[in-house]
Amino acid sequence: MKISARNAFPGKVVSVRTGALNAEVDFSTAGGDHLVAIVSNESVQNLGLAAGVAATALVKASSVMILTDGSGFKLSARNCLAGTVATVTPGPVSADVAVRLKGGDVVHATITSDAVKELGIAAGGAVAAVFKASSVILAVAV
Repeated sequence: MKISARNAFPGKVVSVRTGALNAEVDFSTAGGDHLVAIVSNESVQNLGLAAGVAATALVKASSVMILTDGSGFKLSARNCLAGTVATVTPGPVSADVAVRLKGGDVVHATITSDAVKELGIAAGGAVAAVFKASSVILAVAV
């Protein structure tokens, strides 16, 4: 499979909780980091999603925000993954920020170059990669 999403995390489904239209899928990456995806009930059936099923979680870098100081904030985004900035690749308008998670996976975020400067984002800094559960796409091998 070739994809344009910068973030692809192989792992396994931990649990599936269905609702009227959508399901919340708890997912564990190969490195042990935890993600949550919201997918349609139809997708749960079509993909055969259930606890223990191997899958890949995909997230576009443009859907990932970088949080430098979360004290005093509560977020509605279900995925808030703590890590360390591995690299910052600057550009004239936007930059790629690579965040190494505790389990070893790397999350890429595309944010503005101004935000990198304003937030003081630099290699080695503690940050969190934040993205909504609805931004996670799950894929399974056929």
